[in-house]
Amino acid sequence: MRVLVVDDERNIRESLQRLLELEGIDTASAADGREAVGLVRSETFDAIVADLKMPVMGGQELLERIRDEGYRSPVIIISALGEINDAVKALKTGAVDYIIKPFDPDELIHKVKAAVSNRRRENQIEAGARTSASASRFMGEGEAARSLRRLIEKIAATDTTVLITGESGSGKEVIAREIHSGSPRSEEPFVAVNVGGVHESLMESELFGHEKGAFTGADARKIGLFELAGAGSLFLDEIGEMSPPLQVKLLRVLQERRIRRLGGTRDIPIGARILSATNRDIERLVGEGRFREDLYYRLNVARVSVPPLRDRREDLPLIAGFLLEKLSARMGKGASRLGTDAVDALALYSFPGNVRELENILERALIYADGEEILAADLDFAEGGRGPMPPPAARTAPSPASSLDSMERAAIERALANRDGNRTKAAEELGISRRTILNKIKKYGLGRGTGK
Repeated sequence: MRVLVVDDERNIRESLQRLLELEGIDTASAADGREAVGLVRSETFDAIVADLKMPVMGGQELLERIRDEGYRSPVIIISALGEINDAVKALKTGAVDYIIKPFDPDELIHKVKAAVSNRRRENQIEAGARTSASASRFMGEGEAARSLRRLIEKIAATDTTVLITGESGSGKEVIAREIHSGSPRSEEPFVAVNVGGVHESLMESELFGHEKGAFTGADARKIGLFELAGAGSLFLDEIGEMSPPLQVKLLRVLQERRIRRLGGTRDIPIGARILSATNRDIERLVGEGRFREDLYYRLNVARVSVPPLRDRREDLPLIAGFLLEKLSARMGKGASRLGTDAVDALALYSFPGNVRELENILERALIYADGEEILAADLDFAEGGRGPMPPPAARTAPSPASSLDSMERAAIERALANRDGNRTKAAEELGISRRTILNKIKKYGLGRGTGK
């Protein structure tokens, strides 16, 4: 969190800075509103605390200026007891709160944190309404999954841009969310947008926003996704589909860390981390001149390659179990389980559509199934068919000992052993809920663990 303190009295300004910094809040300061405007134009601030009465430019004029220029940092006004009417005017102009001198330091800290938290929540809600929303977690206990998890942990601790590659449906957005949730930015918004899912003519407005009157139909100012992400993460999925003109603008953003709304006249500093993903051969696109080489190198600082589901067969039980539980709850089907013949059929299938295809297969199976057990005849591996034999995978058929139930039990046992029997931590390692692991422990008759 970064806060700008604006007050013409040096001792008050420095006292406010010390107070905020003792709470772990990074600060900058300005001696008047004019100096503050210059800082707001060049840096990003989560909140501004400004004195109402200052020479050169006071808090009210500062508020009006930055709102007129389109900056959205929440402003808290400090006023004297006799200035309450002016403070109320500031609230009507766009200040989020005010505090009366002399003030309680704890009250000021509370108001600053509340203002920042509310703005983050508003941004997340608006971003969620305009972009994709996924709550899935990365799951797996096989060697490929463990290796991927170690890489995610290393990358999450940094602040670099990340390029995530992998087949369609393999879980690239899930990986992006894991990177975000494991980073120092985890409390900030995560904003995801499918570049290939929005028409080229609309994508620029989505990303950068626009001012009122920027084009026909622009009846009001619109905040772009770069701004809504704040100091969080902006995930650009299907980056390989981005048009050449937009590639140029994204390159400028990565170089200068600033954007300009359509129809705007001033640059706005941005603080979001950029994560991107593609299911295409991005190096081939660069070689063919369809993707800018300089942008590629800006995006591909850290690289994560997500393996397809067919190369993570040992994780199939956990993933299938999680999806089945989620789908059953959503569809009101009650508890459902996979029959032995269905297990064998899934274990033989190659899953060209990866996890997304598995979810579709299980959802259709829940529709077809007559009871709580899903049979091989309920599995639909191709459009328009029910219960066909799956195409064999590029490996030998599993033995009875390597059935989904056996692999799932082994994965849970390993996770419990890794976490000294702590079921909560084992569930976190596997990417499943505590309730799910408790049900699985009961199902397989595993030990009680620590009881946590």
